[in-house]
Amino acid sequence: MTSSKPKTVQTMKPETAAKKLGVLLAATPEEFRAGVVSRDELNALQSAPPAWLADLRRNGPHPKQVVAAKLGVSISGLARAGITEPLTTAEVEQLKAENPEWLERERAIQAEARKEVARLKER
Repeated sequence: MTSSKPKTVQTMKPETAAKKLGVLLAATPEEFRAGVVSRDELNALQSAPPAWLADLRRNGPHPKQVVAAKLGVSISGLARAGITEPLTTAEVEQLKAENPEWLERERAIQAEARKEVARLKER
């Protein structure tokens, strides 16, 4: 004898949803920050992003994990360089164009770390 329970809706905090969407929570609309986000709502945001989400993903400000990925460095590398605040796409592009010494160094460190991970996987 099995009882069919009604399926519960999975929800998450706005912070978690923003992280999964790759956007900075503080830059999202108030209605997004105010409530919880269901798994279905998150899937809908990912498959058909509204204008505010598309704009945030395109222009920023971006959270540190996105900035690090765009620059090809680690989050720790950003911290070592003193970058602790979110950056816009324009600021990231400016850093890429300027290619400061710290960025070259951190990219080299990241490349070595990736090589080491690949080497260990081969074993």
